[in-house]
Amino acid sequence: MFVVSDPVADPREPLDLSMREWEAEVTARGVSVAGDRLRPPEDATTVRVRGGRLVVSDGPFLEAKEWVAGFDILECRDLDEAIEVAAKHPMSRRGTLELRPFWTLYDESGRLTDDADEEDG
Repeated sequence: MFVVSDPVADPREPLDLSMREWEAEVTARGVSVAGDRLRPPEDATTVRVRGGRLVVSDGPFLEAKEWVAGFDILECRDLDEAIEVAAKHPMSRRGTLELRPFWTLYDESGRLTDDADEEDG
């Protein structure tokens, strides 16, 4: 996932690769699964259910200086490879990249994992 509006980023710092070049490299390595840009926060719709009532609102719930601008799903061997791949992404020079592993919902047999129904604390 990449975030824009990093206040310490220098927009004059040269990029190692263009977005097209980075996409071509991760595709050639076989680690790219999916990725795309996201519309800005003001185009978002927030959905919640509270007390059995559906609450839908425009835009983000919180105001923030940074926002998620897009995502890439990579299938890397380990964190070291993910860091290597992410460091070449153009947004690593202009914004901030956040790497997160997936928390699987289903096990290999297709059953819900034991922690799938637990809430994050």
